[in-house]
Amino acid sequence: MLSQKNYHYLREILTFGIIWFIFGLIYVFLEYGLLADSPIYPGTGNKYDFKNSFIYVSLGSFLMGLVQGWIEVRWLRKRFENKSFWKKIFVKGSFYTILLIIFICFLTLVTNSFRYNKSVLDPVVLNSLIVFIKEFSFWSVILYLGLVLDIALFYSEITTYLGKKVIYNYSYGKYIEPKQEVRIFMFLDMKSSTTIAEQMGHRKYFDLIKSYYADMTDAILETKGEIFQYVGDEIVVSWEEKTGLKNNNCMDCFSKISEVFNDKKSTYINQFGLVPEFKAGFHIGEVTTGEIGIIKKDIIYTGDALNTTARIQSECNNYGVRALISEDLVIKLNQDTNFSFTEIGKLKLRGKQDAIQLFAINFK
Repeated sequence: MLSQKNYHYLREILTFGIIWFIFGLIYVFLEYGLLADSPIYPGTGNKYDFKNSFIYVSLGSFLMGLVQGWIEVRWLRKRFENKSFWKKIFVKGSFYTILLIIFICFLTLVTNSFRYNKSVLDPVVLNSLIVFIKEFSFWSVILYLGLVLDIALFYSEITTYLGKKVIYNYSYGKYIEPKQEVRIFMFLDMKSSTTIAEQMGHRKYFDLIKSYYADMTDAILETKGEIFQYVGDEIVVSWEEKTGLKNNNCMDCFSKISEVFNDKKSTYINQFGLVPEFKAGFHIGEVTTGEIGIIKKDIIYTGDALNTTARIQSECNNYGVRALISEDLVIKLNQDTNFSFTEIGKLKLRGKQDAIQLFAINFK
């Protein structure tokens, strides 16, 4: 079974493959529209056959997309994460263009090998490649596929900045009309952040926050969480009700984050002189979800659930605990041997008649 993190990466890689496949089909049909039943390419004199072109170009494009996706997701992205957006596009684009030329040459050899029914290394097949390279048609293909490459790369970068779920919701207009839904929220805040910022200075503190959030990423991915927003040293993670309750994902997220920082104690002490500690509040409730904004659009949640979760998190200091959860969420969670709850007090909210019962979360 794939872990949720690897499943996330696989979906990203497949997206590259699909983008390439679509543009590969567009190219095949444009080519067919120009050549129709012609048995040869006019520019090179090489054999043309729509069926072979359809099979090898579409399949080859999909495979090329998977190759680009794997390189991007598993290798290049991390190495360019601190570079500017356009520098990423330019340097990566140059690298992929070289890879693309090699790919086109290889695909041409394979395709012509089948067309001529000869070995890939046969002089006739090799000569067909040389003739193709000398023609403008070869470089027009490179320009076209270079555009496809940049579109896939641009999509990947935008997805990284905005989040895949946000892109999906915008694309399909899921929240053009506001929707009522039940969601689980976790407000997670760094302890003593003001004191830490004063002691280490704002620049180093920013580096701490950057590492702090980066190290939470895998835990959030593994538990299918959605990052709603970063607010200074606080991160708000959300789950749809079904997703957050399944396998107790919302609880498991906090547990996994704690494990990460426990494993990286020495790294943080060496780099920053401390290990960041955090507190969290959990709650479930109905919110209204929808798109807002004209100049800058965003998808937001509104409702008492957010304010309540924020208040629950702020009570952690008063009770001296790392995590608090509302009774509303406790009664919906599955029994789990990895954690238990201790009834700890009630939270009275302004404008609310009934107080909310709070529980401390005891992780084992």
